[in-house]
Amino acid sequence: MINSKITYTENKTITDIVFVKTIPGTGVFELRPLDLETDMPLLHDWVNRDYAVYWGMNGFSLEQVYDSYREILQKTAVYMGVFNGVTSFLLECYNPEEDSIGEYYDVKEGDKGMHILVAPFEKPINSFTWSVFTVILDFIFCDANNQRVVVEPDARNHKIHLLNRKAGFVFETLLELPHKKAHLEFCTREDYYKALQTV
Repeated sequence: MINSKITYTENKTITDIVFVKTIPGTGVFELRPLDLETDMPLLHDWVNRDYAVYWGMNGFSLEQVYDSYREILQKTAVYMGVFNGVTSFLLECYNPEEDSIGEYYDVKEGDKGMHILVAPFEKPINSFTWSVFTVILDFIFCDANNQRVVVEPDARNHKIHLLNRKAGFVFETLLELPHKKAHLEFCTREDYYKALQTV
């Protein structure tokens, strides 16, 4: 289990850090709300990389990425993750009842959907993506209203399936979504904390 220090704050203005987690030997992770005006060039670069093909924005112009996120923000909380002062990952949190995924399963009270995108690194950092995963799940489960995390990753995205299992996600079924074949997976608070005991 990773020993860490976590800080959570309710202040959520555009410049505020809303969550901090320090992982000894790795560094300090922070979450802040997405800023459409300042974050788009960086995000545009990320989503156009080959590794981000499952994000569905390969080939998008800067304006298209901006317009997409302006629309996403209507129903989704979007955060930029900062690692040791460098913006390094993206988190989208959404209500499955307000998303198309809600048409494919029986949404329960306390369900929270999430999408994660990690920045490309020139020099890989050991277990970095796993650290990001724990930061995000700690953040989501800090809210007592969130009882279960729902994900629907592309069926071909084997790397994320491995991370999901490590974090305690349980595979439910294979979905035929309009834009992809996806794994429907769930992780309760208890599943996640139990999984951390085995890491």
